[in-house]
Amino acid sequence: MCNAITTTSAPASSSISLTAAGELRDALTALQRGNAPVAVSALMAIDSDSWAAMEARLAAVGGDLREMLEAASDNTAVRLPLH
Repeated sequence: MCNAITTTSAPASSSISLTAAGELRDALTALQRGNAPVAVSALMAIDSDSWAAMEARLAAVGGDLREMLEAASDNTAVRLPLH
């Protein structure tokens, strides 16, 4: 009998931490006010698992983080395609 050990990587967390959600809100607010350095600082504070979850959720509705940030800096509404 062979006792093979297999390892599988757990899927990335699909949750966004409360801290990351607050940082994203702060970044979007800073972009709307034209304060890019504050926006960049807030975005850099977001943990990698939360980034992945944000990107996955936006992709699920046909958008991406870049589009959302550009829309916030232009003060325009984000238009996502309907699937």
